[in-house]
Amino acid sequence: MDFEIAPADVKRRLDTGEKLHLIDVREPNEFALARIEGGELIPMRQVPGELQTLEARADEAPLIVFCHHGVRSLNVVNWLRQQGLEQCQSMAGGIDAWSVVVDPAVPRY
Repeated sequence: MDFEIAPADVKRRLDTGEKLHLIDVREPNEFALARIEGGELIPMRQVPGELQTLEARADEAPLIVFCHHGVRSLNVVNWLRQQGLEQCQSMAGGIDAWSVVVDPAVPRY
């Protein structure tokens, strides 16, 4: 499984009915500005404390981790993979790319 996935590919998989867990690793103030429907907020600094929860979610469906531009989420995916959690990918370009490519109703900031 690649470390990154394009926003359009995430949308396509969701549209076909595939179950994916969208994990938003931005900060609460960023989440208040813009969010992806169905995304679960787990700020990056809280990810280590939520490892068991994330492992359980990954047993159900792949994790798609995203942030503002894709840097923090890629760091989180790298860390999760080091912990043995393979069923996770970072959404390239983050929520900003999602807004441009998939859903312009999601505000850009």
